[in-house]
Amino acid sequence: MSTWIDNPQTLSERLARWAGQPTVALDTEFIRERTYYPQLALVQLAIPGEILLVDPLVPGMDDALRPLLLDPAVTKLMHSASEDLQALQRGCAALPAPLFDTQVAAALCGLGSGLGYQKLVEQVTGIQLAKGETRSDWLRRPLSESQHEYAADDVRHLHAVHELLDNRLTELNRHAWLQADADRALRNAVQEGEDPGRTYGRAQRAVAGRRGPGPPVPPAALARHRGPPQRPAQELDHRQRTGGRAGASSAARFQRIQRHAGSPSQGAAPFARRAVERLTAPIEAEERAIPLLKPESYDKQTLKAMQEAVITVAQAHGLPEGLLCARRHLESLLEGRGWPEALNGWRRELLEPALAPLIPAA
Repeated sequence: MSTWIDNPQTLSERLARWAGQPTVALDTEFIRERTYYPQLALVQLAIPGEILLVDPLVPGMDDALRPLLLDPAVTKLMHSASEDLQALQRGCAALPAPLFDTQVAAALCGLGSGLGYQKLVEQVTGIQLAKGETRSDWLRRPLSESQHEYAADDVRHLHAVHELLDNRLTELNRHAWLQADADRALRNAVQEGEDPGRTYGRAQRAVAGRRGPGPPVPPAALARHRGPPQRPAQELDHRQRTGGRAGASSAARFQRIQRHAGSPSQGAAPFARRAVERLTAPIEAEERAIPLLKPESYDKQTLKAMQEAVITVAQAHGLPEGLLCARRHLESLLEGRGWPEALNGWRRELLEPALAPLIPAA
């Protein structure tokens, strides 16, 4: 059973009874299909024997949640927390620390990389969870009985999963690895909240390979629109598409594309005008000098040797190679940009002896 909480005072009283609990299971439901920022729609909290479903749409609920999120004496148990962190940062102006991410912990324990919550719960407890509300509208009120049950399940088993993983991490002496990854996830959530344009690099790679009918959009102009600070979409808090295959050569055409993509009409016109202005503005000389994507400047055979070295290290420690090191990090080393921040700490300690001999001298 779970308890619906739609009063901040009630939540504060309930959480006061949880004083002394070393761990609290935490999950969120949020909507971001048509908004630039995730809209926090539900917060699930649990200790053994009690589950609270908290309505963050109620004024003052963020203030009631914040002390728990910030309490350094309470470890928050979450699964695949990165998007939840963004929603909590936006909805509560606070992040859950310290954090124990069961997906990352499972990978560090050798159970598999990127395990979904349902699969991990089944692997640990033998219980099969329903998936029926995955695409549910969590902003509607009241929530249905099946939504309540689905949301409660998302935190119901986290303590059991944590117990097994915590013991395994102790046996492997990898608690410090998990904490380092959790700290980085929290830092990333803060940085993304301050500058959502950090996702620009991924947009660059996606845009570079797209071609379609209609007048081409100069890459540097698209970079100005898509890159930081992406003001039009932020101001409207609305996810916009910048043309895709159709090509947005005019404000009117842009608005037609927006309507086809399902964008709301309110606020779309000024966005269209500003977007087209940015997309069609002349490219300055300094922008012409900076390519959207750098051509590959490294030896592919060396990259292959480095990838094989990563696989060897990963297998020796029972780790998924993707958790240990991504291809883009090896490319950074080969291009002379030094060790990426993502490889600092325990990853570099494991990888440097194997990779350093393969990195070309500057």
